[in-house]
Amino acid sequence: MDGMAKSAAVGGSPAGEDSQERVRAMADAIYRTESRRVFATLVRLLGDFDLAEEALHDAFRAALEQWPRDGLPANPRAWLVSAGRFKAIDGIRRNARFDSMEDEGVAERVDAIADESPQWDSEGIEDDRLRLIFTCCHPALAPDAQVALTLREVCGLTTEEIAQAFLSAAPTLAQRIVRAKAKIRDAGIPYQVPTADQLAERLDSVLRVIYLVFNEGYSASSGQALTRLDLSAEAIRVGRLLVELLPEPEAIGLLALMLLQESRRAARTSATGELVLLNDQDRSLWNREQIAEGASLVQSALTSGRFGVYTLQAAIAAVHADAAGADVTDWDEIAGLYDVMLRIDPSPVIELNRAVAVAMRDGPAAGLALIDAILARGDLADYHLAHAARADLCRRLGRTAPARASYQRAIELARQEPERRFLERRLAELPA
Repeated sequence: MDGMAKSAAVGGSPAGEDSQERVRAMADAIYRTESRRVFATLVRLLGDFDLAEEALHDAFRAALEQWPRDGLPANPRAWLVSAGRFKAIDGIRRNARFDSMEDEGVAERVDAIADESPQWDSEGIEDDRLRLIFTCCHPALAPDAQVALTLREVCGLTTEEIAQAFLSAAPTLAQRIVRAKAKIRDAGIPYQVPTADQLAERLDSVLRVIYLVFNEGYSASSGQALTRLDLSAEAIRVGRLLVELLPEPEAIGLLALMLLQESRRAARTSATGELVLLNDQDRSLWNREQIAEGASLVQSALTSGRFGVYTLQAAIAAVHADAAGADVTDWDEIAGLYDVMLRIDPSPVIELNRAVAVAMRDGPAAGLALIDAILARGDLADYHLAHAARADLCRRLGRTAPARASYQRAIELARQEPERRFLERRLAELPA
């Protein structure tokens, strides 16, 4: 972009209407690609989300006025940060006259904004977007607030878009974001990447938020649509950014997992929008470029020896991607990977997934015994996929009555319309 900017500015001001239109078009493109990066730096300099957002828009307004007249600057991003900082300073001084603030207090605040400290982190991570991600995903914030704030401030989605994705009222979502910003301000949550001894714990929170966003896009928790491409694409974009800035093995593993799962998107629904299960999908529709990239990332994370559940899930997805069909899938390898996951992070959901793999390897009776044991403990009683898996195994064993009961329970619990329709079709196909 800098090279393009320099060539646009050569020879002084643009001469003519066509040149000005080109500069405006380039400014629009810069807004789309650079605005969140400029915003992240302004948050660091100004120490306030709302002030940074206002400064960002003021800077782009100034750019639209000056760039068509003066030409594109050699470094548009630096120009925008500088313009935003000075616009914020002007605003603080202007508001001080109305708020009766003491001149000394205003001067101190302005000096703090003009200062480029704090310096870059000792780990050598030199991108303010990474600081912004860790701030939005700080464990002091409620989990739903972390997700909403990340989508708003890191991804740049509007409040209305986030509300639509999570089936929330826009005013409710807006209040959640306002409260999260207030918590960051009032609690003095630092705008920084955590130190090395804090990184593992804090990184888990960031990865969890990114994966929650991806899952909501890849398999929406409720509503008419099975997927939301915009959300899963944003999660992958932020995942790439995280790996670029902080190439930790589990960050690499999460990016691999998202790519491998996303590779199946075209095969997950029929032409009429109905759900197609993994074993029934047309694998020729899977995106081989995403599979190749995801498999390479999995290998990189595994060879580090410092991997976790995201990398193991990605390894399982890679086994599926490598198989021509369900009947030739290495179910023994998949069950073994779930065994490792259970040792690292015991969870009834992982147990359920392992039970399904065991059913594919050893037969439906073996898998059903494991699922019944999970449900008998009271775990996953309200998890529709547990009842759906039990219903399918009962169906395969010819146990019609328990299959019917489990399908009915799964339908009661399912909140996504395509899943509910799929379960209803399976229920209707059972013998009378």
